[in-house]
Amino acid sequence: MNWEMNNIKIMAGSSNVPVAQSVAKILGVPLSDTDTERFSDGETYVNINESIRGCDIFVIQSVSEPVNDNLMELLIYIDALKRASAGRITVVIPYYGYARQDRKVLPRAPITAKLVADLITAAGANRVMTMDLHADQIQGFFNIPLDHLTAINVIVEKLMAYGLHKNQDLVVVSPDVGSVKRTRKVAEMFGAPMAIIDKRRYAKNTTEIMTVIGNVQGKNLLLIDDMIDTAGTMTNSIKELKNLGANDIYAAATHGVLSGKAIQNLSEAPVKKVFITDTIHLPKEKEIEKIEVISVAPIIAKAIDRVHKGKSVSMLFD
Repeated sequence: MNWEMNNIKIMAGSSNVPVAQSVAKILGVPLSDTDTERFSDGETYVNINESIRGCDIFVIQSVSEPVNDNLMELLIYIDALKRASAGRITVVIPYYGYARQDRKVLPRAPITAKLVADLITAAGANRVMTMDLHADQIQGFFNIPLDHLTAINVIVEKLMAYGLHKNQDLVVVSPDVGSVKRTRKVAEMFGAPMAIIDKRRYAKNTTEIMTVIGNVQGKNLLLIDDMIDTAGTMTNSIKELKNLGANDIYAAATHGVLSGKAIQNLSEAPVKKVFITDTIHLPKEKEIEKIEVISVAPIIAKAIDRVHKGKSVSMLFD
């Protein structure tokens, strides 16, 4: 890409350096020279080793495990950039941690997704860029501009390259009622029917499937979700669908949180392939044959390009 101005800076937080490197490479901009250190007591220290006065800064940091450390590092980055007289600070958060705490589910429960938004704003960010939020209303938690990107297009492109669009018996399945909008969009892109799993959650990370709405018997299925955490919900859904007579089952999600027994659960589940993106870095110890990672760096790079040049970001997804 040819830049109209040479005052752009791309910075990498420590949570997802590979994505930041890919974004910088696509844009033809070197990663800025920064250091992140941890003191013996756990405190985080960030240093910017080059002048950024008046520059258009994009700092890339996923709020993933360890969530609190990575969130604090992001806040410290923002503070350091503000104090160094950055022209504009855009925080690029491929995975927005705490997004599932988006409403009061109990009388005295926090709305932590709003708290995180307030912290980022108070630290001095001028703009936020994130991807496939767990709940769309989180966009309204910010009093600064927010660009909500989606990985659906690149996921569907990968699935089509894998050959799923040639399957006449494909049904796209929503793992719960909350994911229906996302699932319907993917089903329309494939020209396939959809089914919905109606379930109830009795405790954190535990669910009981109640019923499946739609015909899945003898069909090849694609489960679509925004994230896979412990994979308990995903594997329970897959097992239930198998019990109802489904053939081959595939799964896809934007965010591969993959905490707890996720890798073991997916390894043992009757699923042929699981597609996730690199919004969260997948460490070597979690790499298994069933999991295929799709890069979102091209989407982020295009969005940064458009923000930097004052162009529409939504045009990327029209």
